[in-house]
Formats: sequence, structure tokens, C-alpha cells
Amino acid sequence: MHLLYEEDGEIKAGTVHTSTAATHQIDTPHGRRVKIKIAQVVLEFSAPSPAELLAAAHAFASELDIDFLWQCAGKAEFGFMAFAQEYVGRVPTVIEAAGILCRLQAAPIYFYRRGKGRFQAAPEDTLKAALAGLEKKRQQAERAAAWTDALVRGEFPEALRPLRDVLLYKPDRNQNETKAVEAACKQTSLSVARLFERAGALPSSHDYHLNRFLFEFFPEGTGFSNTEVPTMQAELPLAEALAYSLDDVGTTEIDDAFSVRRTSEDEWRIGVHIAAPGLGILPGSAMDVIARERLSTVYMPGNKITMLPDRVVQQYSLDEGTERPVVSVYFNIAAEDFSVRGHHSRVERIRIARNLRHADYDVLNTALPEGAPVTLEYATELNTLWQFALAREAVRGKPSVASGVLDYNIEIHDEQVSIVQRRRGAPLDKLVSELMILANATWGGLLAERDVAALYRVQTSGKVRMSVHAEMHEGLGVSCYAWMSSPLRRYVDLVNQWQLIAALNGNKPPFTRQSDTLLAAMRAFEVVYARYDEHQREMERYWCLRWLQQEHIAQIHGAVVREQLVRLDGLPMLQRVASLPELPSGARVVLEVGAIDLLEKTVLLTWRETLPSPAAAEPT
Repeated sequence: MHLLYEEDGEIKAGTVHTSTAATHQIDTPHGRRVKIKIAQVVLEFSAPSPAELLAAAHAFASELDIDFLWQCAGKAEFGFMAFAQEYVGRVPTVIEAAGILCRLQAAPIYFYRRGKGRFQAAPEDTLKAALAGLEKKRQQAERAAAWTDALVRGEFPEALRPLRDVLLYKPDRNQNETKAVEAACKQTSLSVARLFERAGALPSSHDYHLNRFLFEFFPEGTGFSNTEVPTMQAELPLAEALAYSLDDVGTTEIDDAFSVRRTSEDEWRIGVHIAAPGLGILPGSAMDVIARERLSTVYMPGNKITMLPDRVVQQYSLDEGTERPVVSVYFNIAAEDFSVRGHHSRVERIRIARNLRHADYDVLNTALPEGAPVTLEYATELNTLWQFALAREAVRGKPSVASGVLDYNIEIHDEQVSIVQRRRGAPLDKLVSELMILANATWGGLLAERDVAALYRVQTSGKVRMSVHAEMHEGLGVSCYAWMSSPLRRYVDLVNQWQLIAALNGNKPPFTRQSDTLLAAMRAFEVVYARYDEHQREMERYWCLRWLQQEHIAQIHGAVVREQLVRLDGLPMLQRVASLPELPSGARVVLEVGAIDLLEKTVLLTWRETLPSPAAAEPT
């Protein structure tokens, strides 16, 4: 005996081997033995063979007009055998019955299954809607195939242009556009970026990398809404001292300035003055929302995206020749040994005498340690600040800046790249760093003493994290450290400034340690700030590769960091070199520069030789 049965929505046939009250052991036409339930059986037959029946039934089914069957079915539920008899006008053969069953089973849009071998015709409106959906999918598949063909030919379909960035950076694999691109990538063996580049859809490799970052963090663009510039409501006292800042030439958000006054023969008064946008930008205001969304200014070679609109920065930046609101901390310093005798903080206005620039005062980096006379304006004051910085560094027992480590300034002018080395630990860098550490640690301690919540940078066991509690920063050697010196550039600093201003003015602080707003800001800042920093490093690597191309560098020297990792000379760049032999850390090598891929940000470096160490090169 042979059986026709349902399994996983398909009609199958086989020969009974053995049976029980509830099951059959079936030998299939493919030589397999399977177990089925009796409830799965829809038809018993003795001839033809199962394989012949299925072949003949499918052939018969292929000739049936499904629209005609639907019209004949009526609205009531029916069984396939009765329907087959009505269709052929007599008792159907097993082939005809199986063919009708296969055709009904294969058309779920036309016929709903109501049980084993039973069906019901779909309502007319439902059927029309389903058929329209099928037609739409067919047309979409045709369009997708056309897009794939165009991409394979190296052409970019106009219909894909509005979705270019989505397809590049966050494709939805359920979209036909994504499927078309993936199909073209498979046929051409190209990445999406390389495929789009070949089709002329990438304006430049630089824009490809920059737009990836903008797509993630600035999907609405980097501009600002036309929000009113916040201004202070209260008049502030004017400080006696004149202040001046020290920054790089390109700095436009000037957050900090210093003042130096001799108050007696044995005492200096050194002031650290931080711009006070927190006096105008209030928690919960429209400008606060903008700052909270961005969390920080984004830096990258040749470009930056500010946390606050330019018109707000200009209102509070400590620009030369202006009077600006500031939060100041004054330190009374012993002239003999530069020890701190006391300090006090206040909210005030201060006159900004000058914006000093590192490029104009770089000579002091050599003159100050040597004690050489310099005639530059404010050289005396800068010397005093440097002496104070040395004393503060000694008190902490930790260097403020890692001495001897190279920093790099990457500048872009008309697509030309210049990379300038700058050694860390120079007197002017140390001067600024020590004053900022002192101010941030002092104000962090003040808020802790007054039990006012703040966001602290904590380092214990080598791990740096944010906290709402005043804990040790081991790397800096201070009992607590709260970022407060860059409120125009970092949201954490702005939040801390609100807390500090409230504490100094005797007002209730905006946030408690359990404040959802405070905790959310801390968590978001940690994640976003790390991602901004990652983007900066990625763009630095990109411009380093551009520089290698620009200068036609064929060979470059480097130092082995570990295993196959090499630090390249003159560039802020680490690179793995697969051909590097086993060498100790610090070994000097010569590398050949091969193919550079700006889309992938990769360069092929090949080891050519190992240079002798300085000790080995010296004659005995």
C-alpha cells in the first residue's frame, strides 16, 4: 500500500513498511525510511508507484488555472477529494486528486488551509490585496536586479543616491536597495565602499571616513538651531588683576587664563581664571540641551566640531581686549619656595590683556630652563608661573606631562599635509598643565568638603573612570580631580561649573549625587568622549597615509614596540609589519613603503633591514 501525506507543508508519497495504531513506517522514493503519524495521511493508493504518482500529479497541477479553481470553489470550506470530483465531473483518478491537492496546497494566497486536505477560498478583497503585494514585490525585485546590473557595470543608480550613506554605514538587510548592493558586491568581489568608489559615488576617501562619523553622531548635520545666545542676569565685580591666556594658534574656544601679581616682598598671588558660560547657560535650557547632545567639541586634523555655537563661544571665550565672566581661584604663593599658603575662589569679571600663542613664545621652552634672558612681553610672569609649576609637580610627585614623549600637530592647508613634532614636557606645556591640575583638584576638593555633587576623574589600580565621588587620581597624585577648566569644550566641565558657582554663591546646587540627569550625563560622556577620541586617532592615521603619498616616501625608519608592531619615525602612527623578524622592543628598523589604501586606511610595510643599536655602533 502507498500513501500520500503532508509533511512540513509539502505533499509527499511513500510505501508502507510497517504500521501501528498511530503511525506508519514509510519507505520514500529516495530510499529513506521515515516515521509519520496516521493523521498526516491524506490518500491511500495501490498504483502507480509513489515516485510516478508525484511526477504525474505535479504535471497535472501545472496545467490547472488557479484563478479558475478559485472561482469554482465558492465561499464554503471544502475537502480536496470532493472538489476534484466536481472539477473533473466524475470520480477522480488518484493522479487527478493528488494534482488538485498539490495545486491547492501550493496557492496559500488563493486558498486557506483549514485542516488535513481541507481548504477555503480567500475573500475577493483579500485576494486582490495579496496579488497586488505580489506584483509589487515582483517589480521591486526587477528594480533591484537592474540596480545590481548597473553597479556591476560601474554605474551608480540615481535611485540609490539618497540612501548612499545608509547603504555605506548602516545598511538594512531587509531593504531591496541593500540586497541589490550586496548582490553587486558578491558578483564583483568588491566591498561596498570600493564598489561605490568605482561607480563615482564617493567624492573622496576623506569624506568617506568623515561622513561615517557624522552619520553616527551628527545625522542632522553639524550646524546649530537658531537658539538665543544666553547672557548673564547679574552684574559681577571686576577683578583687580589683568589676565592672559596661552594657547595654540588655532584655539578659538579660550577657556582659561592666568594672572600673576606681587602682593608683597615675600608673596605672589597667582590666579587661574576659567570662562563662565555656566552663568548664562542654565540647566534645562535650550542651550543646555544642545551641549548635552554633543557633550564635547570634536577635534580632528584640519577640522573641529564645537560643542557650542560660535555665537555662544564668542560671548564667553576669554578673548584679548574683553571683560569676561569667570570663575577664579587665587593662590597665595611664598616667593621663596613657591609653596601655597592659601587660596580663595570667587565668581567675577576679568579683563583679558593678551591671548599669548605657543608659536610666538616657543623660545621660552629653551630659555626658561637655561635661565637665559628674554625680552618678550610677559616673559617675567611666565617664568614665575613655570617656577610655580615645577614646585607643584614636585609636591604631587607625578609629572604633569610625560617628559620626552613626542606629540604631533597635523595641519591641513589646501589638501597639503604638514606634520610637526612637539616634545611633551616643555616648560610652557608644564606651566599650563600644572595650573589646570591645581585648579581642578582644588575645586573638586572644595565641592567634596561642602558635600556638593560633582563629576570626578578617578584613577585607581591604573584604571581611569568617571565617578560622582571624590576619589584618588593616582596618575596625577591628587586626592580628587574634577574637570572644570574647559566648560566651553566639555559638557562635564559645564555641569561641574554649575555646581561650583552654586557652592560659591551659597545657592542650592542643580544636581545631587543621585540625580538622574547627572548620572546620565556621566555615562553618556564616557561613551561619547571615547568615541570622539577614537575618531580623532582614525583621522590622524588617514592623514599620515596621505602624507606618505604626498611626500613619495619609499622607505621609513621605525622602532619595534613589540612583536610585529612598529612605531614609525616622524608620525603618530603604529603599524604591524608581517615580514618583521623576531626583534627586541626598541630595535631600529628600515621599512619599505608599499601599497597605500586610503579607504581601508592601510599601508603595506616590508622589513628591509635592522639598524645597529647606538651602543653597538660605537667603536671599542
